[in-house]
Amino acid sequence: MVACSHQNSSSGTTDKALRKGTVVLETKGRTVRVQVEVAETPEQRARGLMFRKKLAAHEGMLFIFNREEVQSFWMRNTYIPLDMIFISKKMYVVGVVENAEPMTETSRRVDAPSTFVLEVRGGFAKAQGIAEGTRARFELD
Repeated sequence: MVACSHQNSSSGTTDKALRKGTVVLETKGRTVRVQVEVAETPEQRARGLMFRKKLAAHEGMLFIFNREEVQSFWMRNTYIPLDMIFISKKMYVVGVVENAEPMTETSRRVDAPSTFVLEVRGGFAKAQGIAEGTRARFELD
């Protein structure tokens, strides 16, 4: 299970600095841009957004996995509600978990395989009209 927090609740740093970039979502005839930090190593994915106290409206974290499969997340040591947007290797949204409750170990997932997961502030997906079928592309450093 991947986490918004790490199973060992260490607050140490990840193995290297996070890359930055933009996730571009095409939905209902409009473009939504999210500035992201990229979690691509196991350590970065394990730490995720844990211990963060705030997240701006158009900011988030993009998790990149080595293979497409059903991804599962929890919210241990994650202080803010998050939307989890699951994206396939074909670059479209396969599902959204909305307003994941903070500070829990409840598993959150969608039943479709994904290669990428975008975490944003809770309520963002609904407010922006992001749902299954939304197209995605990345502009990464």
